[in-house]
Amino acid sequence: MSGTAHAGGSRAGMRKELPEHFKAYRHVWVFMEYEHGAIHPVSLELLGEGRKLADRLGGELAGVALGGDHGQMIEVANAAFAHGADVTYITAEPVLAHYRNEPYTRAMTELVNTYKPEILLLGATVLGRDLAGSVATTLLTGLTADCTELAIDAERSLAATRPTFGGSLLCTIHTLNVRPQMATVRPRVMSMPKADPQRTGRIVEHRLDLREEDIVTKVLRFLPDRDSNKAQLAYADIVVAGGLGLRSAENFQLVRNLAEVLGGEWGGSRPLVQKGWITADRQIGQTGRTIRPRLYIAAGISGAIQHRVGVEGADLIVAINTDPTAPIFDFAHLGIVADATEFLPILTDTFRKRLSVNRLAG
Repeated sequence: MSGTAHAGGSRAGMRKELPEHFKAYRHVWVFMEYEHGAIHPVSLELLGEGRKLADRLGGELAGVALGGDHGQMIEVANAAFAHGADVTYITAEPVLAHYRNEPYTRAMTELVNTYKPEILLLGATVLGRDLAGSVATTLLTGLTADCTELAIDAERSLAATRPTFGGSLLCTIHTLNVRPQMATVRPRVMSMPKADPQRTGRIVEHRLDLREEDIVTKVLRFLPDRDSNKAQLAYADIVVAGGLGLRSAENFQLVRNLAEVLGGEWGGSRPLVQKGWITADRQIGQTGRTIRPRLYIAAGISGAIQHRVGVEGADLIVAINTDPTAPIFDFAHLGIVADATEFLPILTDTFRKRLSVNRLAG
């Protein structure tokens, strides 16, 4: 099921000719999330989607890079060009060396008010969600969070689709009476565009009149999370997940065993987090992690819409379930009607033997 909502006006009040004050707003922007020497992959994914939107509107695609080191921002700009951007706006000042909501919000707000993008996209990461909400509030514009699809409708409005009502419905939201139109998209929802290192573009450097003494919050030191690398579901090539069909927390070890043999990651559905069988960072689905692996094996998962939203980008989905009418068989590429607790050990043993033979042959 799907529906349509409108921020700042009704669909009936939309005009095919844009209001005069909208005409100053042009082009599509993507915020390039950059922290601790790395661009977050979701920014590059958004450039691929932003390229489609910009082409549909007949405008430019721009990256926006904020940071403390000029050389690093140039590198970010070049990465943006390689992934489809025509121009990159950069602001490199010491006050932006580490992410803090206040200086980043002020920088983004000033850039938007100066150059007037029609659409602004950010990743729905911890940083992106924090920044997007503040920028939208400061600009008094609309923001659609956690989108699963972006498109341009016949009236040149951004049609931003997201799950709602716990994932049981898809709602398409239009921002009618304010600009820019803002949206966040979770990692791995959109496909990564192929990079072209030969692409170049225009760099616009913007100075920010902001001093460190103007900022209330201070970064004293950075303490990396020692557990941050434990779960890498979003970017794993192989993911094995389990659901209530496993029947017990002890049986979940069967999922981990198969993932280990395949050299992949493991996770589970939301009910397993609620039961305490797995931690929240291992949850797959609309309220957990969105994944796009080459192979996804779902064992004992019914496949409700919340789960489907998080996994349907996988290249190959293999579903194991005792119920032949389970919803997961509607979108799985390969369905196996079997008891996961009996089938997983057989599958694991088969893969272990095959991989051992391949190693000996190599």
